[in-house]
Amino acid sequence: MVFSKVINTCGSTATSLLLLSLYHSYASAAPIVGGDVTINGGTPESWSLSQQATLTVNGAQTLQITSDNSTLNVNTGSTTQQLSARNGSIVNLNGATVSGSGGLAAVLLTNSDATINNSTVTGNRLGLQAVRNTATQTGSHVVVTGKSTITGVLGGALVSAHSTLDVSDSIIQGTGATSYGLRLSSGQAIARNSTVIGGQDGIRIDVDVNDAQPAVLALENTTVQGSTGSAIVVDFNNASTQAATLSLNNSRLLAGNGTLLDVRGGANVSMTVNGSTLNGNIVSEQGSAIQLVLQNDSVLTGRLENVASTTINDSSRWVLVGDSQVDSLILNRGGSVVFGDTNAFYQLNVTNLSGNGRFVMGTDFSTGRTDLLNVTGTATGNHELLIASSGVDPAAGQPIRVVQTAGGDANFSLVNGAVELGTFSYGLAKSGNDWILDPSTRIVSPGARSVLALFNTASTVWLGELTSLRTRMGELRFNGGQSGAWGRTYANKYNIADGSGVGYQQTQQGFTLGADAALPLGDGQWLVGVLAGQSQSDLNLYAGTSGRVESYYLGAYVTWLDTQTGYYFDGVLKANRFRNNAKVGLSDGTRAKGDYDNSGLGGSVEFGKHINFDNGNFLEPFTEWSAVVIQGKDFSLSNDLQAEGDRTRSLLGKVGATAGRNIELGQGRVVQPYLRAAWAHEFAKNNEVQVNNNVFNNDLSGSRAELGAGIAVAMTNNLNMHADFEYSRGQNIEQPYGINFGFRYRW
Repeated sequence: MVFSKVINTCGSTATSLLLLSLYHSYASAAPIVGGDVTINGGTPESWSLSQQATLTVNGAQTLQITSDNSTLNVNTGSTTQQLSARNGSIVNLNGATVSGSGGLAAVLLTNSDATINNSTVTGNRLGLQAVRNTATQTGSHVVVTGKSTITGVLGGALVSAHSTLDVSDSIIQGTGATSYGLRLSSGQAIARNSTVIGGQDGIRIDVDVNDAQPAVLALENTTVQGSTGSAIVVDFNNASTQAATLSLNNSRLLAGNGTLLDVRGGANVSMTVNGSTLNGNIVSEQGSAIQLVLQNDSVLTGRLENVASTTINDSSRWVLVGDSQVDSLILNRGGSVVFGDTNAFYQLNVTNLSGNGRFVMGTDFSTGRTDLLNVTGTATGNHELLIASSGVDPAAGQPIRVVQTAGGDANFSLVNGAVELGTFSYGLAKSGNDWILDPSTRIVSPGARSVLALFNTASTVWLGELTSLRTRMGELRFNGGQSGAWGRTYANKYNIADGSGVGYQQTQQGFTLGADAALPLGDGQWLVGVLAGQSQSDLNLYAGTSGRVESYYLGAYVTWLDTQTGYYFDGVLKANRFRNNAKVGLSDGTRAKGDYDNSGLGGSVEFGKHINFDNGNFLEPFTEWSAVVIQGKDFSLSNDLQAEGDRTRSLLGKVGATAGRNIELGQGRVVQPYLRAAWAHEFAKNNEVQVNNNVFNNDLSGSRAELGAGIAVAMTNNLNMHADFEYSRGQNIEQPYGINFGFRYRW
């Protein structure tokens, strides 16, 4: 039996029996003509709406529904079969489920609009089809929101010319093996915070042969995945010259076959990538064209094949995974091209190069292999080359060509002005139309400089810890040479000249503690004692390269003070353990580091005479001789730079005088200001260091003048304190300051 429900324009319901023909083998549809009907339950039926009718389904089940210039509302908990709307109909799905078992799509819209919110649409062919009547240019417009899911065996959704799809927080998916997630036939779509998946391709873009229009696709924080095929395929089948415009904002493209964008059939595609990271290839067949723009810190890692134009802006990067070719390459505002891993070497062929950008490259001097930028047409603009550093030395004397051009006024330069390759850094030079790394421009590399500095520093560390008797223990005559304990803290700075290309600054801080006792032998004017301490020296070699030497030491000393003649003698024997660490800033922005431990043994003797004058004035001429031997060591930096250091030796002789005055304050308190001047000479000349078998000589030999000033104070009969400041300057070494504070307590 067949029946229908007819709603009149006043909203009252009249029931009459009508005989209707079968529609696509389904049960007869109940027509609603120009009225309103609400379904809250009952037996599932098919419905047909026309003449601006309205059907509202609340928590009920229906069979298929057709709508002609009418409104359909399917609300939470409702389940329907196929929905077909045409001629300006409006479809609202809110929390609904649509299961299409027949027809082209579960939801088929022709010149109609739909809002799909928090709903599930499943088709055995397509999930959603938004198309137009070929006689009009109205099209269909769909908004999908609220975690909706639209799936179909052949494809998730199809959008034709003059139609739009706006998707947010939802999933569009093709479930069949050869399916697509979304198909745009000259249509337009935007997806936000969503996922589009196809069993084969993620998105396919082709031409509406009845009315070819520009296709537009915008992705925002969205993932498009082709499970076994490409993420996006654009194929116009040579039927249109219209352009397809693609934009990605913070989105991902995933491809089972490794191809993110595949352009065929004479298609012309403009693709702009904003703030996105992509891994895969972008490919265009002959006769098609791609204009690619990377901007806002986007990263593309993959191959570009037959791409007409590539523009890289705003610190974005294209990372090569093999030899590549681009017709026009434009780099702006920090855009860069990275030639893959440093152990792989690629060639990039560019017809025309322009803009101002950076090329991150690698080269192996020892084998002659290198990344190569080859511009076959015109090269313009100013470009930087950031070439990977290495700790391995190049093969002898051969230049490496890194840029080859056919002409143009382009200028290339190295980031930081040089590239470190083992012992030396090399500059960039122009040779004809090409640019080469030129061995004739070499200078000592930061890695080699750090090695030389560390091997050179131990001797100045040792001397800074030692100093003279007065700066080490204060004025012993305040205590009459009696037993006691003492301590001092000190800070020194040294500027080392560029001998052997190893100029650096050393800043030292440390402390020493000691104790001594009077010898019962001899004339009773001898003290014997022990000392221990620690210091830390930081080396600044500029340009991000530094070093550190931590020193731990033990020693013994003997001191003789003759109260009658004023003669004195001081001898020290000291053993050190050094912990050396280098951190090297390389021109390619990376860092290398290395460390080693070694030991040292040395001693000093000081002999002088204290001469008293009237009014407490005194003069104290002296001579001091010190010698140290530092253990040689082999070590390497993390970039494979090899270092071999022979024993380091220092033999320093010094003559000078101290002039001062003892000012009595009463009650055993004495203040002794003094000035000191000396002439020192370093006799050791040959401290050999090898870096990658290149021989250097750390030579700090030569003379220097020393000036000092200080004050010693007898606070009580048992406690003395002193402070000392010194400055020295010579040919290879300058000490801008040396500061020392100490005390001595008599038992």
